[in-house]
Amino acid sequence: MEIIDNVILGAGIAGLGASYALHKRGEKSVIFERDNTYGGLCGNFTIDGFRFDRFVHFTFSRNEQVNAIFNASSPEIYRHLPEAYNIYKGIWIKHPAQNNLYPLSEEEKQIIIKDFLNRKSPDEMQINNYEDWLRLQFGDYFAEHFPMVYTRKYWMREARDLRTEWVGQRVYQPSVDEVIAGSKTSETPITYYAKEMRYPKYGGYKAFLKVMADVADIRYGKEVVSINTSNRTVAFKDGTEIGYKRLISSLPLPEVVKMVQSVPEEVVDASFKLECTCGYHISVAFKNKNIPPYLWWYVYDEDILTARVHSPSMKSPDNAPEGCSSLQMEVYCKEGEYSEKELLDGTVGRLCELGIICKDDILFTHIGFEKYANVIFTKPIYQARKEVRDYLSSVKVETIGRFGEWDYLWSDQSLLSGLNTK
Repeated sequence: MEIIDNVILGAGIAGLGASYALHKRGEKSVIFERDNTYGGLCGNFTIDGFRFDRFVHFTFSRNEQVNAIFNASSPEIYRHLPEAYNIYKGIWIKHPAQNNLYPLSEEEKQIIIKDFLNRKSPDEMQINNYEDWLRLQFGDYFAEHFPMVYTRKYWMREARDLRTEWVGQRVYQPSVDEVIAGSKTSETPITYYAKEMRYPKYGGYKAFLKVMADVADIRYGKEVVSINTSNRTVAFKDGTEIGYKRLISSLPLPEVVKMVQSVPEEVVDASFKLECTCGYHISVAFKNKNIPPYLWWYVYDEDILTARVHSPSMKSPDNAPEGCSSLQMEVYCKEGEYSEKELLDGTVGRLCELGIICKDDILFTHIGFEKYANVIFTKPIYQARKEVRDYLSSVKVETIGRFGEWDYLWSDQSLLSGLNTK
């Protein structure tokens, strides 16, 4: 049986980062990847000359180490201003909506502003969950009609079921003056948490990973079925087995717990408490450029299944044939919750009915499913995560990346998780 010094499970951005860190120190490693290519959720697929990422990806990293890798991998990039939009009751509203109320009716604007002015102070209200936090920040009406709706669509949970530690700078908290000013004019400054969004000119977001992949030893088609931490062996679905001296995993913690032999019952129970979103990306190719002029947009209307839409062809023209365009819509739900027809009718169909896109312009649609999308910050997450990671550490299984750390990590943070491998 082959014995390998450093075994890495998963060739996503974190696994590649760990391999690259070891390579820089002169240590050899082998990455074992279930798919037939590297990238994980940062990967992409191509159909008839149209390239689609697996959900929306940009980089806005300020980390020098990350940017050096990305720049060396893809020297030519597009720099986009983060001018996102929202759909609410069929109306286009600049993002974030809380300080861009201008397109709404006067009646609705006044309700939101009055609510905003009459919010309770932090001393008057105890914050027990995300819903409490939203009501405190924005007042009841805005919270109920905007972020609480979006939470159901994007996080697959009610806001009251989520903790608040993950929020950070991700949800903009405007002043009273900003809210009032944004209700009177559409000429408002960009208040997104990033100043620019960068994307490769060629090859999709995955192109940012090339430098690391070029020096990595990756073995594809290797799906792990069991890990024996006593004999330090990993068995694969194809019947092969390898030994290891060091094991680094970027695989989702609940999956690793299933793979490791003789895990204590309390650790298994803790792994069941680790929840994540999953869902579909519906990719749409157009024979022309007759699509909304927005790089990405959020959808608050609950009769439209998609939570978020972006345009791969706007991210880079290289993502579509000349003269064509594309969109990708994200629907977060359990696998099989909707039929293929229901998915298409509730996304592409609804946007056609609203006149946002034209059915006759569509060349094809494609539906893909991702089992792991984002970590959900439900109440037991921190204790459950600690129990699982502490146990895996005790049996010498190191865990990295979004689903190995089980945290809300952006792609650059996931990369750093791998690069910080000691």
